[in-house]
Amino acid sequence: MAIAAAEYQQRRQTLLAKLGQGTAIFASAPLATMHNDVEYRFRQDSDFYYLTGFNETNAIAVLAPHHEEHQFILFVQPKDPEQETWTGILTGVEAAKERYGADEAYPITELDEHLPQYLKKSDRLYYSLGRNERLDGRILRHWQRCVRKIAKNGYGPRALEDARFLLHPLRQVKSAAELMLLRQVAELSAVAHNRAQKLAKPGLYEYQVQAELEHTFAMHGAEPAYPSIVAAGANACVLHYIDNRSQLQDGDLLLIDAGGAYNYYNADITRTFPVNGKFTKQQQALYELVLAAQLKAIEEVKAGKAYNEYHDIAVCVLTQGLIDLGLLQGDLETLIEEEKYKPFYMHRTGHWLGLDVHDSGTYKVSEEDWSVFEPGNLVTVEPGLYISPTIETAEDQPDVSEEWRGIGIRIEDDVLVTETGNEVLTAGVPK
Repeated sequence: MAIAAAEYQQRRQTLLAKLGQGTAIFASAPLATMHNDVEYRFRQDSDFYYLTGFNETNAIAVLAPHHEEHQFILFVQPKDPEQETWTGILTGVEAAKERYGADEAYPITELDEHLPQYLKKSDRLYYSLGRNERLDGRILRHWQRCVRKIAKNGYGPRALEDARFLLHPLRQVKSAAELMLLRQVAELSAVAHNRAQKLAKPGLYEYQVQAELEHTFAMHGAEPAYPSIVAAGANACVLHYIDNRSQLQDGDLLLIDAGGAYNYYNADITRTFPVNGKFTKQQQALYELVLAAQLKAIEEVKAGKAYNEYHDIAVCVLTQGLIDLGLLQGDLETLIEEEKYKPFYMHRTGHWLGLDVHDSGTYKVSEEDWSVFEPGNLVTVEPGLYISPTIETAEDQPDVSEEWRGIGIRIEDDVLVTETGNEVLTAGVPK
């Protein structure tokens, strides 16, 4: 499955309406070098892909609603048989126009020649600085030339704004086609997690469990959405542990944080379970606490709720549980206000999810006010507890005894806001 051309066109039309008399420029992702002359596999810039579906580097999309003839313009690499022998077939200028619905297409080598006509009648330029420093300089020079002519011509782009502030709110609300892809990759990721759990046992190595996950992705035309975390024992207390070289020991918990990516849409799942099939008393107590926090947090993911509320309820449940277990002492509200829980829980409870794993979108709309969930939003819900072997608590808090140290637990699901509540897309992995 893929997104239809008509949906890309509708996305552009929606953004064009928001631009007014402005011109927006979006650039493809550059190639990245792994070592010497070996490049990483190309991954398109998500904003560029969201608007175009075009999957080649060295390309630029221009949206110019004020232009009399061309509102959507592509600059792409021209056909080059010698280059294509080495790196694959290029779409080329003519096909780019026909296949991707551009009103006009040019060779990328002619950017400086043709771009001015799409800038001069605009009242502002929308462009995201900082993603491509070489291109930044070129775009700024074009803008500065236009600015210098305003006094003489009486028109031109007087302001430079970041295009993401207009585009990213659109990306936060998933379409029906996007949700089909997100459900598909969530289901596949659930299969991968279940296979990995079945494989895991004392004596195996973390990388062998990782191989089972990523083999499942590959066999279904997907790939890892991010470096898979397969963390046994105390390794789970390292939030972004990706070495995956340790041996699974009897009595360890195994934390797996992994998701697939399919047609650029991503899943993000974490499960934690005992390698030998049985929790210790301390492991079980902490696991049940994290699960209770997650289930309460999921209840808060629904239309009309402020974004911070599901994190706040998770913190409340976790902190009260730590008090009940004797790992914290004091008044609940004071412990939360003073963040005494942070040696055990140092991250937030989730993030937007979609074309990016940490997807685009606004968390706060002002210094005091949080964004409010609406149908079509997709977030992760992932509370955890991490008791590092070297944990240091505040002076007024109890020392953590050895029996609790080295336990790391996280439980994460992908949760869609619906008209009537929410849907857990990753429910296929047991908790």
